[in-house]
Amino acid sequence: MSTTQTMIGVIGGSGIYDIDGLENAQWRKVDSPWGDPSDEILTGTLGGVQMAFLPRHGRGHVHSPTTVPYRANIDALKRIGVTDIISVSACGSFREEYAPGDFVVVDQFIDRTFAREKSFFGTGCVAHVSVAHPTCPRLSQTCFAAAKDAGVNIHMGGTYLAMEGPQFSTLAESKMYREHWGADVIGMTNMPEAKLAREAEICYASIAMVTDYDSWHPDHGEVDVNDIIKTLMGNAEKGREMVRRLPALLGTDRAPCPHGCDRALEFAIMTAPEKRDPQLRAKLDAVAGRML
Repeated sequence: MSTTQTMIGVIGGSGIYDIDGLENAQWRKVDSPWGDPSDEILTGTLGGVQMAFLPRHGRGHVHSPTTVPYRANIDALKRIGVTDIISVSACGSFREEYAPGDFVVVDQFIDRTFAREKSFFGTGCVAHVSVAHPTCPRLSQTCFAAAKDAGVNIHMGGTYLAMEGPQFSTLAESKMYREHWGADVIGMTNMPEAKLAREAEICYASIAMVTDYDSWHPDHGEVDVNDIIKTLMGNAEKGREMVRRLPALLGTDRAPCPHGCDRALEFAIMTAPEKRDPQLRAKLDAVAGRML
């Protein structure tokens, strides 16, 4: 079985803007045909494993959840060789037992976003990938183990409701998502990020860091941004502790994903070769070059 070199890509959400302890750390500008990524990418090594860090909202938090350049971000990470993406993001909780300060390893999504480009493919090169299981079980288990080792109270499995934002939910929405739709946490940034990672054949794990109980909880009332910021800072340190433990668990040599994340395009591209749009095909060089 052939192996490749592991390169861990961390997409940091609110509160996480760098990785501690990176050797040979440097910020790199990566050009993408899909536009500018959120920021330069911080690269280096940690425990002998290549690492890449991309602040999802940009340094200084300049992008709203809607304006994050999701396609450019995933393309840029693929372009520099990232094999595994760990998404770290703040979220609200719909479950009493998922308390502020806890982490949740997300394994399902309900996508309620509507103002974002959601695919690398389209007219001139059509593809349909499966996102029935939108996160990588192997990578998710690794994150769970790393967080546990870091002393984080972490829950394995949960459904993430991705809303457009930037406003928080109404009380009616919060109750509907919790009581009728079965969502466990709510956030604004994991979609279309997870779908694009699958199209780019990169393993993807989502770690949701709980900051609040959204607005459904009778004892907590509406979301208080001041409380969120306080919890966010504590979560950010826990998130960095988790990330520090990932290289030792994943190792430098990487076998093909046992769940097929890195082969997601194998039978996905529908457009006949002679009908593919040359311009779109050129833009897909990093994302889908293996198949095109």
